[in-house]
Amino acid sequence: MPALDTDTPYRIIPADPKGPDATALLSASHALMQSLFPPEDNFFLDIDALCAPDIRFFTAMEGTTCLGTGALALRDGYGEVKSMFVDEAARGRGVADAILRRIEGEARNLGLAALKLETGNVLHAAHRLYARHGFTPGGPFGDYPNSPSSIFMEKAL
Repeated sequence: MPALDTDTPYRIIPADPKGPDATALLSASHALMQSLFPPEDNFFLDIDALCAPDIRFFTAMEGTTCLGTGALALRDGYGEVKSMFVDEAARGRGVADAILRRIEGEARNLGLAALKLETGNVLHAAHRLYARHGFTPGGPFGDYPNSPSSIFMEKAL
């Protein structure tokens, strides 16, 4: 899949989670999750974990400005959507849609059978995003507990 998403003016590119712009957005995302959910219900990957070989990390760029992040964690037979976050000033402009399309394209190129994700129960905009992209409710997977703060979704590829 090309780095430029032809449906938007944003470039969705592989990136280093430790880059200053990506780190700033990831830190903002982590702070938001910590403010919304108890520690035992926070399942975000820290920045070092996003650098692992089984992670494909992407940023949405508009010129030199980083607008959002997203990652694909490679799991046994499926991919997990992680670290989806868009800068508050860029929300409502299709950035998350572009990132999610790139993640799905990467998963398809790798021959993964499905995408799965865990998101917070109060993150209603995220629920709408994933539903728009064909994700449906699912149950806990991997090492996730059946937490009251979690919503699980999946999409067959």
